[in-house]
Amino acid sequence: MKRREMLGAMAGLASVAPVFSRSGFDFSDAPSRGMDEPISVPSEGWITDVDGIEVGHFTDTRRPTGCTVILCRGGAIGGADVPGGNPGSRLTDMLQPIRNADESVIVEAVVLTGGSDFGLASAGGVERYLRESYIEKHKSEAHPDPHVPIVPAAVIFDLYKDQDWTIVPTAESGYAACQAAAKGKVAEGCVGAGAGAAVGHWGRHQTKSGLGTASFKIGETGIVVGAICAVNAVGDVYDPRTGKLVAGSRTADGKKFAPIIDRLRAGEDVVLPPAGTHTTISCVATNASFGPAAMAKIAQMASAAHARVINPSWAPGDGDTVFALSTGTLKTPVEHGAIGAIAAEVLKEAILRAVVNATGRPGMPSYRDVLNGRLA
Repeated sequence: MKRREMLGAMAGLASVAPVFSRSGFDFSDAPSRGMDEPISVPSEGWITDVDGIEVGHFTDTRRPTGCTVILCRGGAIGGADVPGGNPGSRLTDMLQPIRNADESVIVEAVVLTGGSDFGLASAGGVERYLRESYIEKHKSEAHPDPHVPIVPAAVIFDLYKDQDWTIVPTAESGYAACQAAAKGKVAEGCVGAGAGAAVGHWGRHQTKSGLGTASFKIGETGIVVGAICAVNAVGDVYDPRTGKLVAGSRTADGKKFAPIIDRLRAGEDVVLPPAGTHTTISCVATNASFGPAAMAKIAQMASAAHARVINPSWAPGDGDTVFALSTGTLKTPVEHGAIGAIAAEVLKEAILRAVVNATGRPGMPSYRDVLNGRLA
C-alpha cells in the first residue's frame, strides 16, 4: 500500500467516505452539497522528504491546541513572507534579506503553534532543546562558544470561549515536539498546530480544519520541495481545479455552506470579524541551495497558494505567514523562481490536505462530516 493510500482505508468513515488513490480523493458518490466533484490531492509525500527536515507535534489532550516543530538538524537558510494584516510571529524580520544580505543567519527550527501570542512561548522550549543538543555535541570542550539557535515562529488563534482558553502551548510543549521530531510520515489533520484550527471565520458557523503537508519530487533532478501548514483561515477553502467550495462558513442551520464572497456581494456581513481570530501559517522547504534573498522571494511566491485556495485571503485581521527553508544538500543549479512556483503548488496541496484530513468536534463538523451528512 502506498503511503497515501492508507487514508482511504481509515475506519469509521461512512459509505461515501473519500477513497485515496494515486490520483487523489474520489468523492464522486458524495451528496450534492457543493462537494460533488472529485478533490485531487495527488502529493504522495510530506515536507520531511526534503533532506535535513524533521517534524514533531505536540497535541494537548485537555483541549484542541498544540504546536508543530520543523527541525533543520544541519541548519537551513531561511526567508519569510507576511502577507496577513495581523500576524503573531517572532524573528520574521531577521529573515528579510535587507537585514541579512549574506548567509550568516542559519535557521535551526521553525515553530507553527496554536494559542495565539501565548503560544510563542513554545519556541523557547525549542531553543532550550537545541541549546542542550549543542552543549552535548561540544561536551568535550571546556568552554564552548555561546550559541543562540534561530527559531522563527508564527501562531494561529484557537482560543474559544466554550473551552478553557488558558490552556495554550508552552515551552514544555515545544520541547516535547522536538523530542517527537522525526523523518518519514507526518501526522495530519487535528494534530499539533492544527489541533484547534477551523475555516470560515467570517461567519458564525465554521468548518473544522487542521494541519496538512505535501511534497513534490521534481522530475529526475533530485530536487524536492515540501510544505506544511496549519489552516485557520477567515475565508472559505476551494478546490482550485474545480472551483468547488470544500469547507468554510455555513448557514445558520449548519446544513449548507454560506460562501463569504456571495454574502459580501449581497451587502451582508461587510464588517470584519474580530482581528487576530484567524490565520494560515505555513512553511515550505527545499533541498536546493539558495541564499537569503532567494529564499525571501520563494516565501513570497509560495504565499500565492493562500490566494489560490482561500477566499478571501490576507485580510486585515489575518496573520498569514509563510516561512521558506533551504537545507542546501543538493547543489544542482536551479533558478529560484522555478522553486517559488513549485512551492506555491505544493503549499496549495498541503492546505487542501489540512481540510480533508480534519476531524470534527462538538458544534463544529469537519469536511468529512458535512460530506457524509453528519452535521453539528
